Parts: sequence; structure tokens; C-alpha cells
Amino acid sequence: MSDGDYDYLMKFLALGDSGVGKTSVLYQYTDGKFNSKFITTVGIDFREKRVVYRANGPDGAIGRGQRIHLQLWDTAGQERFRSLTTAFFRDAMGFLLLFDLTNEQSFLSVRNWISQLQMHAYCENPDIVLCGNKSDLEDQRVVKEEEARGLAEKYGIPYFETSAANGTNVNQAIEMLLDLIMKRMERCVDKSWIPEGVVRSNGHTSADQLNEEKEKGLCGC
Repeated sequence: MSDGDYDYLMKFLALGDSGVGKTSVLYQYTDGKFNSKFITTVGIDFREKRVVYRANGPDGAIGRGQRIHLQLWDTAGQERFRSLTTAFFRDAMGFLLLFDLTNEQSFLSVRNWISQLQMHAYCENPDIVLCGNKSDLEDQRVVKEEEARGLAEKYGIPYFETSAANGTNVNQAIEMLLDLIMKRMERCVDKSWIPEGVVRSNGHTSADQLNEEKEKGLCGC
């Protein structure tokens, strides 16, 4: 796809405590590489990737491919950047919430991050995928898988155990987030929740496009 040759621009935000591997996960997704020498993110950074999304219809048929330009925003985890980070919540459509499987405090912080999202995101029930990162460091694990899955089930969000080092479940987690967003857009009658800037290459907003399609139900917000 050339520049501007896409159907939707999607902004996803990676968040979680400092050091959980947000930058490394995004770099693994966009470049297929791992760099163990990343320095701590200061403020906000982002990476980009073009993908084609194909939804499965109720009869199992694969629909027409939607060309998606993903902007993956990488946020600083430190408390001193929290006000800057939360300012970006409302413009994002999906959230990749990470904790470190070898750091219990980062797992305990998940509830607080979700509370922040419920206050500052586009609605009280935003699309979130929870990732327990650094699954390759099994001998250093302190957070049990069943404990993490239990928390994810409590909030009704998907859970993946990921490794930025070897790529385990990184693509799957972000693809799941994209699928959640696309399905929310398809079923929403009220399009006012869609952040500005989610534009099609032909100049129509995603809300304009979706309003032309058959309305299938109420928004999940």
C-alpha cells in the first residue's frame, strides 16, 4: 500500500508500568526484531504498520479486505508522565495493556491502568487486550497464568502471554485488538464515539462510511 492508500487509520495505545516491554513489543510487531537495549520511553512515541483486515461473516465466509493503517502509540510508564499519557487516551481506539510476568507490581498496577482508561478513554468500556509480557523468562515468572487469566475474565478482556524477545503471541494480541475495534465499529448505531482522524483515503470519515452500511445493533459503550 502506498502512502494514503488505506481505508482506515487506527490509533492503538500501548500502556503499562515502566519496563514491562511496551516499546519492544511494538518493535517486534512492526519490524519483527528484538532490541534488548531500548532506553526508557520519554513521553510519547509511535510506530506504524499497514495490514489488511478480513472479517469472517456469520456463514464463515471471509469478507472484503479492509486496508488498515495502524498507528501504535508507545507511552511512558513512569508516574511523572501520567498526565501526558492520559491526554492521549481519548484519541485512541484500542489499548494494549501490558504487565511483566516477572514483576508482580506491574501486574498489581493493571487495575489502576484500567481505571484510568475507564475515566479518560472514549467510553467507559473501551476495547483492551491484556498482555503478560516476557513469557520467555519462565524461570523468573512470579505471576501465575491462571491469576492473570482470572483478572482478564473479571474485566471481560482477552489475555495473551507474549514475548517481545521471540515474538510469541505479539501478532495475535494486536490482531485481536483490531478485530474487537472493527466489530465494534460495525455494530454501533451511534458513531459519535469514534475519535476524529479515523479517515478513509477517499476523504470520508469512518463514521460516514459506516453510516452508509447496514446498522446492525447498538454500540457496546
